Amino acid sequence: MGAGIENAEVYLSVASVVVARTRTDASGRFRLDNLTAGVGILIVRARGFAVAEKGWNANEASPIEITLAPTPITEQVTVTATRTETVLEDTASSVVVLSSSELATTAAETVDDALKQVTGFQLFRRSGSRTANPTSQGVSLRGVGASGASRAVVLSDGIPLNDPFGGWVYWGRVPRESISRIEVLRGGASNLYGGGAMGGVIQIFTRDANVSGLSLETSYGNEQTPDASLFASARRGGWGAKLSADLFRTDGYVLVDRSERGLVDTAANSRHAALDLMLERHFKRDGRAFLRASYFAERRSNGTLLQTNSTHIRELSAGVDYQQKRGGAFSLRSYLGVELFDQNFSAVASSRNSETLTRVQRVPAQVTGATAQWSKSFGASHTIVAGLEAQDVRGASDELAFVQGRASSLVGAGGRERTFGIFGEDIFKISGRLIFTGGLRFDLWRNVDALSITRPVRPNLAPTIIAFPDRSETAFSPQASLLYRPGESWSLTASVYRAFRAPTLNELYRSFRVGDVLTLANDQLRAERLTGGEAGASLSPFKRKLTLRGTFFWTEITRPIANVTLSIAPGLIMRQRQNLGRTQSSGVEIEWDARINNYWSLSGGYTLANARVLRFPVNTSLEGLRIPQIARHQISFQVRYIKQSRLTFGLQGRASSSQFDDDQNIFLLAPYFTLDAFISRPLSRALDLFVAAENIFNRRYEIGRTPVATLGPPLLMRAGFRLRLGAR
Repeated sequence: MGAGIENAEVYLSVASVVVARTRTDASGRFRLDNLTAGVGILIVRARGFAVAEKGWNANEASPIEITLAPTPITEQVTVTATRTETVLEDTASSVVVLSSSELATTAAETVDDALKQVTGFQLFRRSGSRTANPTSQGVSLRGVGASGASRAVVLSDGIPLNDPFGGWVYWGRVPRESISRIEVLRGGASNLYGGGAMGGVIQIFTRDANVSGLSLETSYGNEQTPDASLFASARRGGWGAKLSADLFRTDGYVLVDRSERGLVDTAANSRHAALDLMLERHFKRDGRAFLRASYFAERRSNGTLLQTNSTHIRELSAGVDYQQKRGGAFSLRSYLGVELFDQNFSAVASSRNSETLTRVQRVPAQVTGATAQWSKSFGASHTIVAGLEAQDVRGASDELAFVQGRASSLVGAGGRERTFGIFGEDIFKISGRLIFTGGLRFDLWRNVDALSITRPVRPNLAPTIIAFPDRSETAFSPQASLLYRPGESWSLTASVYRAFRAPTLNELYRSFRVGDVLTLANDQLRAERLTGGEAGASLSPFKRKLTLRGTFFWTEITRPIANVTLSIAPGLIMRQRQNLGRTQSSGVEIEWDARINNYWSLSGGYTLANARVLRFPVNTSLEGLRIPQIARHQISFQVRYIKQSRLTFGLQGRASSSQFDDDQNIFLLAPYFTLDAFISRPLSRALDLFVAAENIFNRRYEIGRTPVATLGPPLLMRAGFRLRLGAR
C-alpha cells in the first residue's frame, strides 16, 4: 500500500550469519552502521506480514525499498496461549488478537470498550470504565460468572493489572497510545497463569523502545470530555527509554432515567492521569534488562452528591530476558506496588431527593510479586516451558460507619495472602499435522494475619476484636489439548482443563453498598474450582483470505462465589458473598475474519452462553436460575477500510440479549444494540485528523437495577488528531 511499517526487524545476513540488525522507525526507514561486508541479504520481519528478503550490494547507491506482503490471517503470532511465541494456527486455544490497526480504527476511547470487539468479553456490569465504579470492572469470559473480581488475568507486558485487594481492573493504567496489540485467550488457563486465569487471559503489549519517535493523540468530545495520550521513545546504542502518559476527564451523564430522577442524582463523572517510564539496556543480541515505574490516579463521582471514590497506585517493576542457543530462553519479572482506594457510600431516600452517608471507607493495599520462566526447544518436536510465581498481598478495609447520619463506629478488617505456584508445559509436535500440548501447575496459597476490629465511637463501649484463623488451600491445574490439521486450510482442536480462583481479600473482608443494595463480606469463602473442555474447527478458504472458527465449550464451577440475597426490605436489599454449590456455562463461539482486498476487511463473532446454577443446597430456590450479569447471546462485528494515504474508516457493532442483575432473576435488563463509527484523514505523513462516535443511534439501554434502573451512556462524539514523528 506504500505506507511505512514501524518497528519491523531488519537483519543483514552474510553467508547465513546475521552480521547486523536494527528496526524501522515510524516512517518505515532503517539504518545499518559499521558494516564490513560488501554484499549480503536483507531479511525483514514484521508482525502481520510475510518475511521478505532482498539482496544488498554496497556498490549500489540507489535507495533500498522493500515491499511487505500481508501474511495469511492464521499466521499471526501470539504469546499468551503457551507463554512462548506460537504461531496462531498451531494453537489449540481460542485466541483473539487486536492489532494496533484494529485498535486505531475503533471509536472506543477506553481499553475495555475497545475489548468489546471480542465476543464473549464483558465486565461485571454493562457499564464501562468511563463512568463506572472501579469495583464493578471485573472481567468475565464465556459466561463463567461475573462479580467485581475478574475471572480472567489482565497483564501488561507480563505484570498483573488486576487490583491486588479486589481483583478488578483499572483500565486507564496503560496509556492507549503505548499499546501495540492486545491478545485475549478464552478458556481456563490456570495451568500457566494461576488462579486469576480461571476464565482466560488478557495480555496487553506495549510498544518497544527500539527506535526514537513520538506519537500523540488528543481529542475533545461532548459531555466536556478532553483526553490526551502520549508515547515517546529514544534509543542510543544499547540503551533505550520510553515514556507514556494519559490524561482523561469527562463530566459524564446522569445514570438514572428522568422519570425516576431526584435531587440527589448528579452526573457520574471521572478523571484520571497515568504516567509510565521505562529504561532498558540491551546486552549484545541475547540479553535485555529493564526498570519501569508507573503512577496512576483517578477520581470519580458515582451518580449522587455523596457517592465518590478515588484511587492512587504507584508501581515499580523490573525484568531480565536472556537467551542462549544451548540453554534456552530465560525471563524474570518482579514488581512492587502500593495502592490507596477511598470510597463513600450513602443511603438514598425512596423519593431520591435526599441521601444519608452510611460509610466512609479507605482501603490501603500493597503487593509484591515475581515470575521466573525458562523455555527451550528440543529438536523440531518438543518445546518445554517451566517456571514459578510468587505473590504477597496485604490489604485492609478501614471504615467509619454512620447510623442516621451520625458516626457510630470505626471498623477495620483485612489480612494477608501469600501465593506460590510452579508450572510446566510441553508442546509436542507429533507430526506436521498433529500437535499435542500438555501442562500442569501446582498452587499453594495462605491467608494469614486476618483480623476484624470494631471500635464504637462512644468512649464507654469496648471494642470487638475477631482474629480469623490462618487458612491454606492448594490446587492442581492440568491442561491437555490436541490440534489436528487434515489439510492446509483447515484444522480441528480439542482441549480439557481444570482451573481455580482463590477469593480476594476484598471478598473475604470488605462489605460495600451500591444504591439500596448492601453486600456483606464472608471470611469463610473457599476457592472456586472449574472443570472445562472445548472442541472446535477452523477453516481458511479462498487462499486464506477468510478465516472461520467455531468452538463448542463447556465449563462447570464448584463453589462459585456469588452475591446471594439474604433479605429484601423497602430501602434496603441485603446480600452476602457465598459459595454456591455448582454452576455451569456451555455454548458455542463462532468467529470470522475476512480480508476482502488490500483496503477492506470484515470481522466479527457470536457467543451463545447458557449459564445457570445447577446446585445450591443451602437455597434450592436458586437452582436452575440464570447466573446474573451473563447474557445468553452476544454478537459483535467490525468493518474497516484502510487506505492510509487517503482515508481510514471503521464501524463496530455489538448486540446483547437480556440478562439478570440479581441472583433471584427478579431484575431483568433488556437487550440492546449499539453502533460505533470512526473516520480519519491524513493531512500529512505525520498528522491525521479524526472523528469518532459511540452509540450513534443514542440507544439508552439499562446497565443495572439497584433496584432503580441505571442507564448506559448516550451518544458520545469526539474529534481530534494523531501525530506521529519518527527518527531520521
